[in-house]
Amino acid sequence: MPIIVNVDVMLAKRKMSSGELAEKVGITQANLSILKTGKAKAVRFSTLSALCKALNCQPGDLLEYQPGDEDNQEE
Repeated sequence: MPIIVNVDVMLAKRKMSSGELAEKVGITQANLSILKTGKAKAVRFSTLSALCKALNCQPGDLLEYQPGDEDNQEE
């Protein structure tokens, strides 16, 4: 998928554990793991906002677009 999720990068920069982030955001560790591995199909704006608040960052710090072969396929 051409969207790269950089939650792990921000966790390392903030010296925060996944469990601590999940608790602050109000999501399960399993759902955070799905997001971190890029397997999530969607992210609610409320969740994105809570992640940004907890990590003191901008949405662009968490999500990155990298074009690839999938961009050439019709959906």
